[in-house]
Amino acid sequence: MSSLKNPYTIIELENVASQIRKQVTSLSHLIQKAYWKIVTVKPSTLLIAVAVTAVSIFFLGGGVYDILEQPAFAIFISGRPYFAYPSLGEQFLGESVFAMICYGLGTAGLLVTYQSTKYAYRPRQAFMMLLIGALLIIMAYIFIEYIFMIRWSY
Repeated sequence: MSSLKNPYTIIELENVASQIRKQVTSLSHLIQKAYWKIVTVKPSTLLIAVAVTAVSIFFLGGGVYDILEQPAFAIFISGRPYFAYPSLGEQFLGESVFAMICYGLGTAGLLVTYQSTKYAYRPRQAFMMLLIGALLIIMAYIFIEYIFMIRWSY
């Protein structure tokens, strides 16, 4: 008796085919459902703003250069660390990280200054926040100028 004439084999093959069809249909449904969730996702504006700001600070601070060139953090000459590279075409990792921190400091100052406008009915708190924001911006500016002065002094 051949296997094609055996009724149990045909029923088993039909069951296997049915199970495979269900799994493929279920998989395509799962993929379609996941795609729809990805397309219709609505992240918060705060999350988008933070991500864009972080990426901007990374780019402005020289993060792409750091990834591609993999510079040293600093060099030590006679036991004294040097964080600024003498050539204008290159930089150390320490310079880049310091610049990113300064840009973040300035951004935080701008945000605190903006938040101070929300306290119009509490003038003391609004003034303190405005003062702190302005100090953060000024500190960031002074530090960035300091980096440039070190670079140009070589």
